Amino acid sequence: MIAVVGHPDLTAPTLALLEEELRPRLADLARAGRAGLVRAGEGVPVAFGRAARRAGLSLVTVLPARYGVPAPLAEPDRKAAGELLLLSQQVRLVEYDPGDRASCIAAEEALVRSCARLLAVWDGSPSNGRDATAHLVAYARSHGVDVEVLWPDGAEHGAARREAVPAGAVRTPAAGPRPGRP
Repeated sequence: MIAVVGHPDLTAPTLALLEEELRPRLADLARAGRAGLVRAGEGVPVAFGRAARRAGLSLVTVLPARYGVPAPLAEPDRKAAGELLLLSQQVRLVEYDPGDRASCIAAEEALVRSCARLLAVWDGSPSNGRDATAHLVAYARSHGVDVEVLWPDGAEHGAARREAVPAGAVRTPAAGPRPGRP
């Protein structure tokens, strides 16, 4: 099983770049009989789900549950969860509160522990009060999970943020030329 995590504030063009970047990687994993695992939410999980579907990779979506019953999600995540459910071959209910950051991080940690590999859409920036991507990368590495960091060339956050690309990150060129670049 392969899981994906990433920054929650990526721009729509970045998510499109990511989807294109993921497709060939996921096709290789599909041929190897692997499956993808995502926690329901907008952004990176949906880009991963779309790429997985196009690549023929089986997808498992994790939904929050309260006392064994699916828990309500915030509106943007609710719409994304609906799309992920349509793309998924399997759904797992996991007890966590989608409105509580610590509970969401604990669910992500459980997701990471259940996988052999983690794809992290990460620019190398540290975790903050909203974004736990750096924490999840460190957590995966500390638990012996193989981590592949992706940050497509041209990727951007919705809000201004310093660029930091971690050592070992796979920086890939975006499709086509961009203004100001040779």
